[in-house]
Amino acid sequence: KGKCPEDGWDESTIELFLHELAIMDSNNFLGNCGVGEREGRVASGLVARRHYRLIHGIGRSGDISAVQPKAAGSSLLNKLTNSVVLDIIKLAGVRTVTNCFVVPMATGMSLTLCFLTLRHKRPKAKYIIWPRIDQKSCFKSMITAGFEPVVIENVLEGDELRTDIEAVEAKIKALGAENILCVHSTTSCFAPRVPDRLEELAVICANYDIPHIVNNAYGVQSSKCMHLIQQGARVGRIDAFVQSLDKNFMVPVGGAIIAGFNESFIQEISKMYPGRASASPSLDVLITLLSLGASGYKQLLKERKEMFSYLSSELKKLADNHNERLLDTPHNPISLAMSLKNLDENNDAAVTQLGSMLFTRQVSGARVVPCGSVQTVNNYTFKGFMSHANDYPCAYLNAASAIGIKKQDVDVFLKRLDKCLKTSRKEAKKEKSVNEISNSNTGTEQLED
Repeated sequence: KGKCPEDGWDESTIELFLHELAIMDSNNFLGNCGVGEREGRVASGLVARRHYRLIHGIGRSGDISAVQPKAAGSSLLNKLTNSVVLDIIKLAGVRTVTNCFVVPMATGMSLTLCFLTLRHKRPKAKYIIWPRIDQKSCFKSMITAGFEPVVIENVLEGDELRTDIEAVEAKIKALGAENILCVHSTTSCFAPRVPDRLEELAVICANYDIPHIVNNAYGVQSSKCMHLIQQGARVGRIDAFVQSLDKNFMVPVGGAIIAGFNESFIQEISKMYPGRASASPSLDVLITLLSLGASGYKQLLKERKEMFSYLSSELKKLADNHNERLLDTPHNPISLAMSLKNLDENNDAAVTQLGSMLFTRQVSGARVVPCGSVQTVNNYTFKGFMSHANDYPCAYLNAASAIGIKKQDVDVFLKRLDKCLKTSRKEAKKEKSVNEISNSNTGTEQLED
């Protein structure tokens, strides 16, 4: 049926299925005689076993989704994977999605592929409207495709950084709709930035006849992000949305899903991919979804949401204990931010030092964001880089509740963060005392002189 099975399969069943697919590829035929340059020959048995002898990859030189005659098994694997992934995207909340395909590139390069496909539809266009998000790969995806990003600064509403809809529309009028390739919006992001106002952006794109590409990097795991995409497509225009395989399905890095509501446009993107492609990302996600089943994936989504509530309440308690604040970001369903105002006031370097302390204590993924850092990316200078704004009011620490997180992860993180904050405060006080004594001695010497 091309759908994810409700209940997961056991490993031996999955392996039997993969072996059945592999013997449909010509390189595994008994008595096969290959005289071409690409015959699925593999020198190492270990490599062959690692790939279940599915060596030919996916697609043909002109289309990543095309069937390869001498690799019927790999082609079937590709078709099934795309079909099962489409089923999961619908299950996760985007009910009206019509087409998708797995591409063996991470999110940034997959976005680039979307922009390059749009180039042929809008030859005059050279700008991409981009509500600011301080993440390098989505910014570089536009530069790599040969376009000029037009950065729209976010608006501070309470603690949240939100899309400046008026500025987007004003910029479209100033540049001219025909000169704009697309609006490039974002759903999943680090607090205090929250998902873009997709519905309003989709309506603007429909009104001005401008394509709309959504970076949904780790949004499949969030019902709120998926709802925003569904609503945006319902009331306005969304041409494609791109999501990472590793962040949403717990597989190795190296793959993404490009999905959309217009079947022919998604096919155009797949045809833009030059040459054949690695089957590894497709194989990884198919194995994972067959082992989880639809019910197993739904359970992971439910647990993630529960862990987000737990992390939020516990991080708030810890923040209160340290005279800090859990920033109020109700529109961000995955990431949280805790202020580091006291640490920042006592010592400029203390904030970044906290990040180092956490990392050396094996806390990965927590981001510490100081005030006022400046970074240049591809000749564009960002003030306040990592905070998604030129002048965010305070330094802060990020933590996310992503798919697969366990209660133990949250508890260990909070325990280590608590210790690090206590150590940082002690060191900051000590340094402050030394500075005061030093200043006092300098003043005495000046009086004696």
